[in-house]
Amino acid sequence: MRDLLITNARLIDPATGLDGPGALLVQGGVIADLGPGLTAPEGAEVIDAAGTCLAPGLVDLRANLGEPGAEHRETIASAAAAAAAGGITTVCVLPDTDPALDDPALLSFMIRRGEATGSVSLLPYGAATAGCAGKELAEFGLLREAGAIAFTDGARAIGNARTMRIALSYARAFGAFVVQHPEEPALASGGAATEGELATRLGLPGIPPAAEAMMVARDIALARITGGHVHFAHVSTIGALDLIRAAKAEGLKVTADTAPPYFDLNETAIGDYRTYAKLSPPLRTEADRQAVVAALADGTIDAIASDHQPHDADDKRLPFAQAAAGGTGLATLLGVTLARVHGGDLSMGIALGLLTCKPAALLGLDCGRLAKGAPADLVLFHPDRGWKVEAGKLPGKAQNSPFDGRALEGRVLGTWKAGKRVFGA
Repeated sequence: MRDLLITNARLIDPATGLDGPGALLVQGGVIADLGPGLTAPEGAEVIDAAGTCLAPGLVDLRANLGEPGAEHRETIASAAAAAAAGGITTVCVLPDTDPALDDPALLSFMIRRGEATGSVSLLPYGAATAGCAGKELAEFGLLREAGAIAFTDGARAIGNARTMRIALSYARAFGAFVVQHPEEPALASGGAATEGELATRLGLPGIPPAAEAMMVARDIALARITGGHVHFAHVSTIGALDLIRAAKAEGLKVTADTAPPYFDLNETAIGDYRTYAKLSPPLRTEADRQAVVAALADGTIDAIASDHQPHDADDKRLPFAQAAAGGTGLATLLGVTLARVHGGDLSMGIALGLLTCKPAALLGLDCGRLAKGAPADLVLFHPDRGWKVEAGKLPGKAQNSPFDGRALEGRVLGTWKAGKRVFGA
C-alpha cells in the first residue's frame, strides 16, 4: 500500500479538541503523523483537501443490515457501499435478523463478512435472549468470546423485568452492557404514530409517549439494583430524557443514543400517510424534537446512530398502519447531523464527537480518533456543499429514507478504511 498524504485539510478530532489546518500522513494503514508542515515521503500519493474537513471515520452504533434472512431488503455488500458513501467505517450490527445472532458461529460469520468487504468493520451485537424472543437468555459468555460488543434484542423491547434484571447482571459479569429498545410493549402494541391530535385526525392507532418513559424508568431502577449498564437506543421523548439525565447525575451506569429523525423531523413528516416516515419509535412532537437537540448539546445523549432499517417497496406500499416501520440512515447520517451544526444547535466538534469518539469509547474501540498509530479510518467532507436526498438514487439497496426530498449541506468527498480509499465523490 502506497503512503498517503492528505494536505491542506481542516483536521477535526473531537477526541482531543483538534480543529485546525494541517496535513495527515498514512503509512501501512495507520496514521503516521498529522499537523502543519508535513511533507510527502518519496512515492507517496498526495491529495489536496482544498480546505475541506478531514475527520475520523464515523462509528455507527446501531444498524440492521437485512442479511442474514432479508437479503431482498439489504445485503452486507450493499450496506457496506452505503456506509462508505456516508463516511462510516465501523458499523455495529443488530442481532434481530433471521436467524438471530444468538450463536457464536453467526457472530463470527458477520465479522468475517465485514472484513471481506474491505470497506467497513462489522461489529455484531449478541442477542440478549434466544432468538431475540424475550424469553430465555442467550449464552452471554460464548457470544462475548465470539466478538459480541454488547447485548440487545434489537428493535424488540426486553419486556419482562426479571429477564432484563438477569441480563444486566450477566452482561456486567462479562464487561458489557445491554441495549434496550425503550418502549413498553403492551402500550405500543398495534400503534403506528405518536398518540395525540395528529394521530387522531389521521385515524391512526397511537402509541403514548409515556410508553418510552415507563420502560426507561423501569430499566434505570434495574440498573440501580444490579449495578449493570443499560443503554437506551433511539431516545425520542422529553420524559425519557429527563429520567436519563437524572440517572446520570445519580452516577448510575446509564447511557443513550438517538437517531437523526428524532432531532431533524417531527410527527408532521408523516403528512398524509407518508410511510417512509413511519419509524419505531414513531416521530414525536416538535417539543420532543427540541428536547432531543438540547440533550445532544448537554451530553445527556452519548451518541448519534443511523438506526438503519432497510425495507423494500412492498414493505412500505401498504396502508400506514400496516406498513413496516423503519428507515434507511447510512448515507444520510453525516448530512442530517451537520444540519444541526448549520442551524447553530451544535458545534462541529460536539456533532462529530457524537458520531466518532463517543460511540467508540462507549464500546472500548480503537477507532474514532485522529492520532499517531490509530487506524487510518477517515472521512473527508465539504461541510457546506449541498445535495438532495432522493429515494431511488441513494447508495445501497434500500431506499426507504424518511428524509426523501430533504436538501442537506455536508457532502462526503472521500472515505478511507485502514488507509485504503473505499469511496470517492
